[in-house]
Amino acid sequence: MIDKTSIKQLLGELPFTAEIYWHMRQNGKPLNRSFSLRRAAKRLPEWRAAVQSSLQAGTPPQLQIAPKKVLIFVTLHYWIEHAVLMGMALAGLGQDVSLAYLPYPNWRKALNRFDLRRHNAYSQSVLTQAQPYLNAASWLNAPASKSLPASLKDEIREVARRDVQYTLQVEDVDPQSALYRLRLERDLQAGKVALAWMQAQPPDVILTPNGSILEMGAVYQAARYAGIPVVTYEFGEQRSRIWLAQGGEVMRQETDNLWQWRQDKPLDEVQWEQIRSLFVSRQRADLWANFSRLWQGQPSQGGEQARLALGLDTRPLVLLAANVIGDSLTLGRQVFTKSMTEWLQRSVAYFAARPDVQLVVRIHPGERYTKGPSVADVVSQALPELPAHIHLVAAGDPVNTYDLVEIANLGLVYTTTVGMEMAMSGVPVIVAGHTHYREKGFTLDPDSWQAYEAILEQLLAAPGEQRMTQEQVERAWNYAYRFFFEYPLPFPWHLLGIWDELEEWPLQRVLSSEGQSAYGDTFRYLLGEPIEWGRSPLAEMAGMEAQ
Repeated sequence: MIDKTSIKQLLGELPFTAEIYWHMRQNGKPLNRSFSLRRAAKRLPEWRAAVQSSLQAGTPPQLQIAPKKVLIFVTLHYWIEHAVLMGMALAGLGQDVSLAYLPYPNWRKALNRFDLRRHNAYSQSVLTQAQPYLNAASWLNAPASKSLPASLKDEIREVARRDVQYTLQVEDVDPQSALYRLRLERDLQAGKVALAWMQAQPPDVILTPNGSILEMGAVYQAARYAGIPVVTYEFGEQRSRIWLAQGGEVMRQETDNLWQWRQDKPLDEVQWEQIRSLFVSRQRADLWANFSRLWQGQPSQGGEQARLALGLDTRPLVLLAANVIGDSLTLGRQVFTKSMTEWLQRSVAYFAARPDVQLVVRIHPGERYTKGPSVADVVSQALPELPAHIHLVAAGDPVNTYDLVEIANLGLVYTTTVGMEMAMSGVPVIVAGHTHYREKGFTLDPDSWQAYEAILEQLLAAPGEQRMTQEQVERAWNYAYRFFFEYPLPFPWHLLGIWDELEEWPLQRVLSSEGQSAYGDTFRYLLGEPIEWGRSPLAEMAGMEAQ
């Protein structure tokens, strides 16, 4: 007897079977909630009317950019819906926009071709409603290059490896695992289609989310290989903000150009008040203004309370603040280590032989929301028996990280933002990974294990005397302001809040002169126009929101 799975596999290879079945049984509906574009479908008539009205009225003067041929690439239903709106906005600003997508409902699980083709038929039926302003094309059956250049293939293999790290929140990847083989197959196919597309009809600029993982990472690498300008984008913890990277992976959070413009410009009183207020709210485990993430589960109780809770004595204290293992902000961030795991294990082994110093390993509170291995497991592999002078603070322990910063003599970090905040508190910080605030003038940045241990020896020789200068501390505060208030650019629709934010900023309003006054610069930057860090209206908007 032939089972249902076998039947689907057979039908999935026969022309038109899946499409006819979808038209007969689904009648314009999605197969399930895992790949539904219903909200975009409902809004598309309104969006088409807004684009038509905008084009008839003429491009708002704020954009001031010649039309470009734009390709947006996405996969997964939530990115597709967001990209449809973004693409329609760009079309309303006079751009020639194409949307390429893959109709996968899930990046972790294989799907029989019969169901995949039904998802494809459904998505095509929805996205044709965006015409003639947005040309949507599924890449499921698009022409593909027969092979990839060796260098591009290697880059895409690295993307697949990061996919597994990100999905399982691990650093070691088994190349024989089903997940890795699935991710490699999909990423390579996306790269082949992208390369063929770019060679046949090269766009002026390519937009894709993230650029580091999944098929979006493969397309990013193909664009780089083809020499086509590419902009990657992501959304952080602030509503109505977007991160952009032109010619880079946005999750690397490269702030060098911003800092070059702003590092010598002192903060004024309003800016000082904004960054102080934000810092205090983070200490107190409160939300601030448009920030939506709350990592600290315990309000500040003071450093001495933390000392009592952990049984710490008067010996010098080193605070090691860990990232979540496999977090996207740690992947590919090696400077002199093989991985964050290696750095953790060698660091705790070093301090195991230093009973004259207390080490507190603060596991990231974000581990409460993840399913991967814990930093505690990594530490126990290096030190099965934890010495009395080494303390482990678990993700859910009722200890506020900022209370530990208050009593620390030295900080150790890989890429976590806590390193920047320790420097803001006057605590010397050694940065082991490639993070955005590394080499900005207020951290210690070794580039080898020898340099790392040499700095440790130097600072631990007289820990009470090794404090940062006032100039370095102020530099850290200045940088923090730029990172929190100027690096995220104003954008009307956050990925996670798109449908709520559309109520305040419908497409027609965004395309108006009012909307372009608020967001026009960001749309220009999405199109590849150089980001003008010399002026930053976002800082003013943040100040208004905080009031």
